[in-house]
Amino acid sequence: MRVFVLLFNANTENEGIHTIREGDRNKVLMFESEDDATRFSLMLEAQDFPTATVEAIDPEEVKEFCAEANFDWELIPENSALVLPPDTNVDETDWQAEAEKQKPTDMPTSEPDLDSIRRRLEGLL
Repeated sequence: MRVFVLLFNANTENEGIHTIREGDRNKVLMFESEDDATRFSLMLEAQDFPTATVEAIDPEEVKEFCAEANFDWELIPENSALVLPPDTNVDETDWQAEAEKQKPTDMPTSEPDLDSIRRRLEGLL
């Protein structure tokens, strides 16, 4: 058997799995139906989430991941009642925070700094 989960930044170093926060716990949803997972993904996009990729995966892998990450999981049966995303979202996801940490800190951010670098590079030509 395989299930479908939602991944953000699929196949990158910054890949993340979609979770729902319930209290102080995170829960991974495993959909039996690819169509149900796709519908849920589209509802997330309507709430201004980044586009998620629906990925087929062995449910045992998800359960192992959840055990290691101290997450809960829930199996969403095919043709069950429509699962709706929560009304509120976290302000910053774990993978967004990780991406922010990986940004170079010595890069110029202001326009005058960029102009200065551009002039120096042009002077090399």
